[in-house]
Amino acid sequence: MICGRQPKLILGYDEDGKFKIDRDQAELIGLTEGEPKWILTKPEESGFQKISAKITWLEFNEDRTYKKRHKLPKEGLSLLMSPFNAFFTWQTTTVQEIIESRENYWLFRTSNSLYLLRQIEEGDLPQKKKELHERGVA
Repeated sequence: MICGRQPKLILGYDEDGKFKIDRDQAELIGLTEGEPKWILTKPEESGFQKISAKITWLEFNEDRTYKKRHKLPKEGLSLLMSPFNAFFTWQTTTVQEIIESRENYWLFRTSNSLYLLRQIEEGDLPQKKKELHERGVA
C-alpha cells in the first residue's frame, strides 16, 4: 500500500439510511458470496448440509502442504467450499473413492465420511436460509 493512501470502498445507502457496501465489491474482497450454487450433504447424516457459491478441489504434498488446485474431483483431492479465505464453509479430508459421478454431481467417500455434492436447483434451499442469504447474513 502506498503511504497515505487507503483502499476505497463503494458505499451506498439502504432504505433505512444506513451505509451499505456494493454487493460486487463485498464479494470481491470476501465479505459475502454470490448466490449459493453448491450443496454438500452426508447421506448417512440427515442433519448435515453445507452450501456455498463456489467449490474447488485441493491437492496436497506428502508433508500436507498445499500443492495445487483442481476444477474436478479425483481420488486424493480434498473439497473446499467457498469463500476461499480463512472463513471457508467446509473442507473434507481427501477423497478415497468416487462412487458416482455425473455432470455437477458427485457421491464420494473420504477417510471420515460419505458425501454427496451437487449443484443447487430451485427449491433446494429451505426458505429461511434463502432469505438470510439474500440479505447477506448467511
